Amino acid sequence: MSSPSPSDGERPPFPAVEARRIVVTHRLPLRAEPNPESPHGFDFSLDADALPLQLSRGLPNPVVFVGALPSAAASIPASEKLAADLLERFSCSPVFLSAGLHEDFYDGFCKHYLWPMLHYLLPHTPYNGGGGENFNQELYRAFLTANTKYADRVHELLNPDEDLVFIHDYHLWALPTILRHKSVRARIGFFLHSPFPSSELFRAIPVREELLRALLNADLVGFHTYDYARHFLSACCRMLGLSNHSRRGYIGVDYSGRAVVVKILPAGVDMGQLRGVLASPETAAKAKEIATEFAGRKVLLGVDDIDLFKGIGLKLLAMEKLLESQEEMRGRVVLVQINNPARSPGRDIDTVRAEAHAMRDRINGRFGEPGYDPIVMIDEPLTMHEKLAFYTSADICIVTAVRDGLNRMPYIYTACRQEGPIAGGGGAPGVPRESAIVLSEFVGCSPSLSGAVRVNPWNVEDVAQGMITALTLNEQDRQMRQEKHYRYVLTHDVAYWGRSLDQDLQMASKDHASMNILSVGLAMKFRIVVLGPDFQKLSPGDINPSYNRTGNRLILLDYDGTMMPEGIIVRYPSQELIDVLNELCSDPKNTVFVVSGRRKDELAGWLAPCERLGISAEHGYFTRWSRDSPWESPDLVVGLDWKNIVEPVMKHYADATDGSYIEAKETALVWHYEEADPDFGSCQAKELQDHLLSVLAKEPVSVKSGNKIVEVNPQEVGKGTAVQNLIASMGARGSLPDFILCVGDDGSDEDMFAAITKPSSNFAFPKSADIFACTVGNKPSLAKYYLEDSDDVLKMLKGLTDSSRPVRALQSQVSFEDPFE
Repeated sequence: MSSPSPSDGERPPFPAVEARRIVVTHRLPLRAEPNPESPHGFDFSLDADALPLQLSRGLPNPVVFVGALPSAAASIPASEKLAADLLERFSCSPVFLSAGLHEDFYDGFCKHYLWPMLHYLLPHTPYNGGGGENFNQELYRAFLTANTKYADRVHELLNPDEDLVFIHDYHLWALPTILRHKSVRARIGFFLHSPFPSSELFRAIPVREELLRALLNADLVGFHTYDYARHFLSACCRMLGLSNHSRRGYIGVDYSGRAVVVKILPAGVDMGQLRGVLASPETAAKAKEIATEFAGRKVLLGVDDIDLFKGIGLKLLAMEKLLESQEEMRGRVVLVQINNPARSPGRDIDTVRAEAHAMRDRINGRFGEPGYDPIVMIDEPLTMHEKLAFYTSADICIVTAVRDGLNRMPYIYTACRQEGPIAGGGGAPGVPRESAIVLSEFVGCSPSLSGAVRVNPWNVEDVAQGMITALTLNEQDRQMRQEKHYRYVLTHDVAYWGRSLDQDLQMASKDHASMNILSVGLAMKFRIVVLGPDFQKLSPGDINPSYNRTGNRLILLDYDGTMMPEGIIVRYPSQELIDVLNELCSDPKNTVFVVSGRRKDELAGWLAPCERLGISAEHGYFTRWSRDSPWESPDLVVGLDWKNIVEPVMKHYADATDGSYIEAKETALVWHYEEADPDFGSCQAKELQDHLLSVLAKEPVSVKSGNKIVEVNPQEVGKGTAVQNLIASMGARGSLPDFILCVGDDGSDEDMFAAITKPSSNFAFPKSADIFACTVGNKPSLAKYYLEDSDDVLKMLKGLTDSSRPVRALQSQVSFEDPFE
C-alpha cells in the first residue's frame, strides 16, 4: 500500500493541450503493403474497414489509436522512428510485440483460453473435436506482459487531466489495472465486445478476482446487452461482495469509494462507410452478377467467422431439414454461406471448416441437381464491395450463433437492403424496401431487432421452421419489419454509440481532479481508494499527543468488524485484546465503552475479564458502566407489541430463503442472510424491508438494512442516542470529556460519528473536545479518519497505552516520593 497521490507519478505537469480520445485496441486500424523501397519495408494506410476506426466515430477529435501493428507488418522490429512517423501521419501509436510474445498472448491465452471461457466453453468440454485449453500460468504471464506494453505506450501519450482512454475488448482486459497503477487519475473506459458469462462459469477462471478487479479499475465498463451486464454485476456480488445501485438511469458498482458506471449499449454500424461502398460501381456490378446467378430463387445469406460458436453446422442441418420437409422449395431456395477467415489458427477451427464442407457436400449430393446447389459455400476472402453486394441481394439474413457478443451482420444487412442497389425495386427512390431476419436468441443484437424471427439454434427443427416462416412472409410484413429495423439501425449507428460512450465516460470521471486518492495493493490486486477531502488514515502522530494531553477521555468501540474481524465464527476476544482493554480501563482518565448491536448477555460473557469496561448493548438500549454495575435502560414511550407484526413476516422470509435466520433481541428483531445466496439474499432483503415498511407504517419503529441484515427496533433506540446519553451522564457528574475516540465499521456506527461530529443544538456537547471519529475499512463515511481492519484497531489501541505509560509512570513516581504531597 502507498500513500495518497497528489500528482500522477513523478512526471512534470503537461502543457495545456486539447483533450484527446485515446482508443486502445488489439491492432491499429492500418493496412500494411510490402514495399522494399519503403524505409520500414511497408507502405501504411488507414483501413476504412477496420473496426477500431469505426468504433471511434462520434468521438470528438483529436483521436489517437494505440495497438499492435497489422499482422502483415508484425515482424517489424521496435522502432521509435516508425512510431513517431505513424503517430504524425495517421494518429496511430504502435505497440511492438515480439512474435513469440504475441503468439502466447493472443493465440495462446486470449483465443484458446479466455475467449472460449467467455463463450461458455469450459476447457474439458468436448466440442466438434476441439475446445478451450486449460489455464496456463505462463500464457497468463504473457497476457499481462503484453497488456503492460500497451499500458506503457498509453502512458507515454497520456495527459490524465484531459485525455479520455477507451479500451476495447477482452485482449486488453488487464489494461485498466496496469494503467491505473501508472496513472491513478486516468479517465478510463472499457468496453467488452464479447459475452460476459454467468457468474457460475466465470468463477471457474483461476484468476477471476484479478480480472473482475481489472474492470473495476475503469471508470466505465460497457456491455452490448443487459444480460452481459447482469452477469458482471452478479459476479461482483458473489465473488467480491460488492453491491450496485441504479440512479437516474445509470447502474453503478460501489467499489472502494467510487461508483463504477456500467453502460449497456450495442455498437451500431458505420453508416457513412456503408453508404460509400454501396454507392460504388463495383458493388452495383457485383450485385447485378449475383442477381443473374440466382435469378428465380430465394437467397438465404449467412456470413460468419469460422469458429466454434457461430453455429454454421447447425445452420446447414436446418437447411437440410427444410429441404426434407418442404419438397416444393427444392430448386427454389439457396443458402449462401460466406466463411470469413479464421482470426487464429487451431485444431478447433480446422475441425469446424472440415465439418462444414462435409455437410455441404452431403446435402448438395442429396438435393442438388444440374445447375442447382442448395448450399453455396464461399471460403475465399471477399472485398467489402463483394460482401455488401451479397447483403443487398439476399432475401433473408440468417444468424445461428450459439453464443456471440454482438454480431452486427443483421444491422449491416438491414442497411444494405434499404440503401443498396438491388434492394426492393433496384434502388429506385420511393420504392418500399423489404427484408427478413432469422436470428439466434443467443446473439447480442437479438434484443434490439424485435422484428426478427428468433430461434433457438440448438433446435434444428426450430431453425428450419424459422427459415420457412421468413420465406413465407407476405410483402407487407417484410416491409414493416425492414422499416422497423432500419429506423433502429439509422438512429443507433456507431457514431451514436461513440458519442454516448464519450459523454458517459466524461460524467463518470468528472471528479477525478479533486479526488483524494489512496493507492492500495500490488500487481493485479492494485486498486485506488477514493477518500473524502479530509479523510485520512489515523496515525499515532494524529492521536497520541492529544491522548496524552487530555485528562477526561471517552473511548467508544464497536465490536463486530471493529475489534473482531469479519467472517470469523468464534467471536470470543483474544487474550491480547482483553489485555489492551484492561490497560485502557486501568487509566483513571479513561471511560471505555463497547457499543454494539449484540445482546447484552453475549457481550457480558465475552468481555467478563474486563472489570472496568462499560458496555452499551443492543444499540444502546442496555447500558452498564462496569462489570459489577447494574444494567440501565431507558423508559420507552411505546411497548414492544410491534414484534407480533414483525416476527411472522420475518419467519416467512427465513423459511423462503435458505441460509437465513432470525435473531430475537429484547428490543429488536434481526433477519440475517450472510449464509444465503448473495443475489437471492439481497433481493429478499430488499423485499423484506419494503414489506416491513408497509406493515409498520404507523408503528414508532425503524426498519434498517445493514451488513447482511434487516433489523427492526424502536425509533428511540440507536447508537447515536446511546452516545449522547453517555456524554450527558458524564456531564451530569461534572466531567464532560475533553477527548472522544469513536471507532466503528458499518452503517449503525455512522450514527455514533454523527452524534460526535454533528451534535444537535439541544445536546450539551463539549465544544472544545478533541474528536477522533474513525471508520474501519476505506469507505465513504462521516468519520474523518479510517483504519484498514481490526488488526489496525488493536495496534492503535496498544499505541495509546504505550504512549501514555511513561507519563503515567512518572506521575506515579512523583506522587510516591514527593514529601510535599
